[in-house]
Amino acid sequence: MNNTALTKTHEALGAKMVSFAGYKMPVSYEGVNVEHETVRNGVGVFDVSHMGEFLIGGPNALPLIQKVTSNDASKLTIGKAQYSCLPNETGGIVDDLIVYRIKEEQYLLVVNASNIKKDWDHISKYNLEFNAEMRDISEGFSLLAIQGPKAVEAMQSLTSIDLSKIKFYNFEVADFAEIEHVIISATGYTGSGGFEIYCKNEEVQQVWDKVFEAGADFGIKPIGLAARDTLRLEMGYCLYGNDINEETSPIEAGLGWITKFTKDFVNSEALANEKSHGPERKLIGFELNERGIPRHDYDIVDGQGIKIGVVTSGTMSPSLGKGIGLGYVPTIFSKVGSNIHIQIRKNAVPATVVKLPFYSV
Repeated sequence: MNNTALTKTHEALGAKMVSFAGYKMPVSYEGVNVEHETVRNGVGVFDVSHMGEFLIGGPNALPLIQKVTSNDASKLTIGKAQYSCLPNETGGIVDDLIVYRIKEEQYLLVVNASNIKKDWDHISKYNLEFNAEMRDISEGFSLLAIQGPKAVEAMQSLTSIDLSKIKFYNFEVADFAEIEHVIISATGYTGSGGFEIYCKNEEVQQVWDKVFEAGADFGIKPIGLAARDTLRLEMGYCLYGNDINEETSPIEAGLGWITKFTKDFVNSEALANEKSHGPERKLIGFELNERGIPRHDYDIVDGQGIKIGVVTSGTMSPSLGKGIGLGYVPTIFSKVGSNIHIQIRKNAVPATVVKLPFYSV
């Protein structure tokens, strides 16, 4: 198992450590509900340094990114980021990612830890045509997500820039925690505001320590990956490997908003055709009408108990106090208000299709 630069720090704090995407990662410290609540109402810090980072540069950087990603990266100006995905050639998704425009001809692609090699190979295959400069800097960089409604106030003393002016999906390269050049990015995956800090491995311990000093009066706490999962699920955000994968299309996954047919990209013609005809199945959000906890891979059934789909993500929502989940069903069952059932052991528990997100501030 790989370690992040902060593995020993997490162990010293008493974190429960697990293997995640080949890394030893903290899954919880005090417990998922307490940590979830901390981020929703205060401020918490995640170590997500296992994520991958690629730098794409040169005059052909944008043409390459336009070819391999579904969103329109030509809309990005320096200091802006966008959520996107890497479509494969057969209708599915290689990965979802965030694209940052760092300089005029330089972009940062942030990819999922479990897909670093796969993504690199996929992009490199298309780069034979474009010959853009590509660098995998994943192993040298760390990433902290400082999340929650108190994040701006708690962290303002650590930087000379006005954190309140960094809008969602914007970033600044600035001083932070006495480190000269870090990326301060408002691209968090929790729905409760805050920042992500990209810095070098040798800098992250100093950043971590100063973040906790600055946040002490605000009740700051370290947060594990278990709460990250419940937070993102309450927002209806997809998790790669659960809700999207090589067999799920961005159209059926509800990611049509990041799939722009104003340009040519990998498999764009087939995806445009799927969009115009409508997908056969859709990713839905649902809430249980009775007690129960839906889990990944549980069957979704109709009123007669016939299997119509499968749960891709599910949990007991700490904020809502009820079972919630995502799953794929035939389009006819996908309308908001539709009645479905989740097969939890021997019981078909009634559920209702709801509009995402489950949780709103």
